[in-house]
Amino acid sequence: MNKKNFLSIIVIVLSLLITSCSNSGDFNIEKGKVGKISALTTINDLQTIFENDSIVKNLSEGASGDNYFQDDDEYLIFEKGGTLLLTIIPKEQLDSTSTIKSIEIHDIRYKTKNGISLASNFSEINANNVLRPESTLQSVTLFLDELNATITIDKDELGIKDFITQKISLEQIPDLAKIKSFIIWFD
Repeated sequence: MNKKNFLSIIVIVLSLLITSCSNSGDFNIEKGKVGKISALTTINDLQTIFENDSIVKNLSEGASGDNYFQDDDEYLIFEKGGTLLLTIIPKEQLDSTSTIKSIEIHDIRYKTKNGISLASNFSEINANNVLRPESTLQSVTLFLDELNATITIDKDELGIKDFITQKISLEQIPDLAKIKSFIIWFD
């Protein structure tokens, strides 16, 4: 291999490394941060952050509207190709300068430093986080104080078919129970 080909290969490898490093934070979940979105991010900022993706706005009608069932604006982030990545809810409705209230994760590539993602099962979550379970009619919500997040597990995963709100302990949740939803909350 001559020197010119060797230098060309080195340049290609370095550019690939730089590109992969710059995208590595796009799918990280931390307390107060999801990818490039932080507690200071406004709805206006989403256009820049997701400039290569599609943003679908599902806006509430506010106090003057007739739709009593939709309380919050929703911003659905779709990757090119149609994969739903995130659902973002702002703190203030119908306000493009509002910061973020919550983000629901829809893509398994979003992970915490401990590897917790939408694809994780209960034993993986329980091994890395302090959990507080709360039962609803159809699911169990786990509160992860370390991330200010909630994870929902369907009661079908627990073998409970009744629509009851009996107290559920962590010991009652099977290790292989799958996550139904994963939401990060911003204070």
